[in-house]
Amino acid sequence: MKRLLLLLPSTSYRAADFLIAAERLGVEVVVGSNERQALESTVPGKTITLDFTDLKGATEAVIDFARERPFDAVVSADEDAIVLAAMISEALSLPHNPVSATAAAKDKHRLRELLTAAAVPTPPYQLFSIDDPPGILAQKVVYPCVLKPTFLSASRGVIRANHPEEFIAAFYWLGRILNEPEVRRLGGEAAKKILVEDFIPGKEVALEGLLQDGQLSVLALFDKPDPLDGPFFEETIYVTPSRLPAPVQEAIAECAGRAAAAVGLREGPIHAELRVNERGPWVIELAARSIGGICSRALRFGVGLTLEEVILRHALGMPIGSLERERPAAGVMMIPIPAAGILINYQGVEEAKKVPGIVDVKIMIHRKQKVIPLPEGRRYLGFIFARAPRPEEAEAALREAHQKLKFEITPFK
Repeated sequence: MKRLLLLLPSTSYRAADFLIAAERLGVEVVVGSNERQALESTVPGKTITLDFTDLKGATEAVIDFARERPFDAVVSADEDAIVLAAMISEALSLPHNPVSATAAAKDKHRLRELLTAAAVPTPPYQLFSIDDPPGILAQKVVYPCVLKPTFLSASRGVIRANHPEEFIAAFYWLGRILNEPEVRRLGGEAAKKILVEDFIPGKEVALEGLLQDGQLSVLALFDKPDPLDGPFFEETIYVTPSRLPAPVQEAIAECAGRAAAAVGLREGPIHAELRVNERGPWVIELAARSIGGICSRALRFGVGLTLEEVILRHALGMPIGSLERERPAAGVMMIPIPAAGILINYQGVEEAKKVPGIVDVKIMIHRKQKVIPLPEGRRYLGFIFARAPRPEEAEAALREAHQKLKFEITPFK
């Protein structure tokens, strides 16, 4: 039986999907988490607690853990532990991306440096310190521009500025986010930096891919039909297959492949965000992981493989068969948070599920929990999934289902 170390942050949405995939494949799983698991004392050998911020210490702990029963692969369910997964894999001589490449994909500034050096289209950028005087910096940038942290994900802290006054306000706002204790702990020295990029207009797409010995297979190309022009960049609807012309889709895939090569990624899933305009595709983000949240539930491949099964099969050297996505169009909506406060109640889930084309509706935040919109927040209210013969029908179903949902949010006192 194959044996897998699954690095699973305690905040991950994806625990169930990866564990179900492993069970379907007949794989033995050891969960490595950043918090002690309830089963650790009752089922010894099935879990290991690791400090994801102490890469060297966590790697040494896994080496000791694996001495008697080695692992066949190490997979991180989320971005939090992708560098750790690469380090452990390197130490155990398992197939992996170079540690430097994985770290570069997670560092937005380093990513820009590598893409620019390789002549891969990517936004022009400047890196500043949170201690720099924003009034002076505001005279040095091109407008419109986008301010962002170098290490946070899910559009957290990403703010557009159209003129110097907005730049100054956004700079202070982002500085407050970076000074939050949890963010400082996560980012370390990176929490003292602000990346400022030229805003790239155009349609935005998301590419889901799998690298096999450096060759990119496109698993899905998602259109994002809602404009993402700021001031914040809250993603909502993803729909596949893309409705862009075939030559444009080919250019996007080629650009994403060049980006992965420029960074040095060679194995496993990638998730890329690109903008397309009259000058072609531009790489906005590139991550050495698969799509976030539970959005992967919109995808099926070959004879019904989930994305998690594809990822585990590749990592474990198991045959995959077809990587072709199932023929019906599919879509997912990340339900946006309309206001900050406490979620008191929600209604309309069953009505939304009855909309033709809707496959499922999942509310992820419980009643009486905090809800915080972008740019401070990092979670969505939930997800809506649709399938239909055509992408425009899947998109319409998502929009209709969303209108059925009602959320009661009490503002913070």
